[in-house]
Amino acid sequence: MNGFPPTVVDYHHPVPLHAVTGAFGYSGRRIAARLLDRGVTVRCLTNSPHRPHPFGDRIATFGYDFDRPERLTASLRGVEVLYNTYWIRFNYGPFRRAHAVKNSLVLFKAARDAGVRRIVHVSVANPSDDSPFEYFRGKAALERAVRESGLSYAILRPAVFFGDEDILVNNIAWMLRHMPVFGVFGDGEYGIRPIHVDDFAALAVRCGAAAEDTIIDAVGPERFTYRELVRAIAREIGVRRPIVSVPAGLGYWIGRAVGLLVGDVVLTRDEIAALMAGLLDSAVPATGDTRLSDWARQNAATLGRRYANELARRQSHARPPPASPAGAGRGAGNRPPRSSA
Repeated sequence: MNGFPPTVVDYHHPVPLHAVTGAFGYSGRRIAARLLDRGVTVRCLTNSPHRPHPFGDRIATFGYDFDRPERLTASLRGVEVLYNTYWIRFNYGPFRRAHAVKNSLVLFKAARDAGVRRIVHVSVANPSDDSPFEYFRGKAALERAVRESGLSYAILRPAVFFGDEDILVNNIAWMLRHMPVFGVFGDGEYGIRPIHVDDFAALAVRCGAAAEDTIIDAVGPERFTYRELVRAIAREIGVRRPIVSVPAGLGYWIGRAVGLLVGDVVLTRDEIAALMAGLLDSAVPATGDTRLSDWARQNAATLGRRYANELARRQSHARPPPASPAGAGRGAGNRPPRSSA
């Protein structure tokens, strides 16, 4: 048994039916909650059916079934809008980004075959086909597949999230609380544009209700350099630490040492290089209202008190995603391109 009910689908819904991949996860849970508040029926596609969540029996749960596309298609029949948060942050053991790309292509084809009207796809700031970083190349490939899928679409490009249970901002605060000095990579003058996860969820739901094809940088109202971000967090939690520049290579190995202590992958080499290249920055007008500095001040008593271990979350809740059958993902890209607004 895999923890999922049989794929039995009721195609008659008196209210709108939307699906969220990872509806029990970080951003997906907020999207699902807003949809339920609007009276939308929600399905969750997940590889973590037993992950704790606040929805009780209000959400039907289906497996990803990337290796059985007909079952995946069946689980999406009747769905009007698909919110896709599925991705893998870093390669680790059986979890590989290459599989995530192939599986996503299977998902997009299944959505089209099931008659889904619109997809709201979570990408990343500054994706590029010729990026030196696999993460950003993979996101660019999936954006192209969404645009060519024949579905109505909204592509959202967040740089980095903050909010309850986030990884990056919480763990910067944790290190500020526990380390005698905080090192920033290089000069620390590269930009970063965080958005609150609830603001992002609200944007996603608004985009799901729209009709036009669009690509949006999902960013908050504050734009920091990385050094400024660390200073702002330190100030709001009431911690005084020297903030010093360290070479990127040394910073990586310090992160590796911390990772061994906490049993996590703190940052990868590519993540450090992408951050220093300014790929987590955007100059567009804000799409969210929540200021990180205000949020950090309001949550200063708890921010960074515990280390947020992404690897532990992944290992405790998820089974490895299957690699798609050879060629299974090719159908997502065979429609004429759609222009983006």
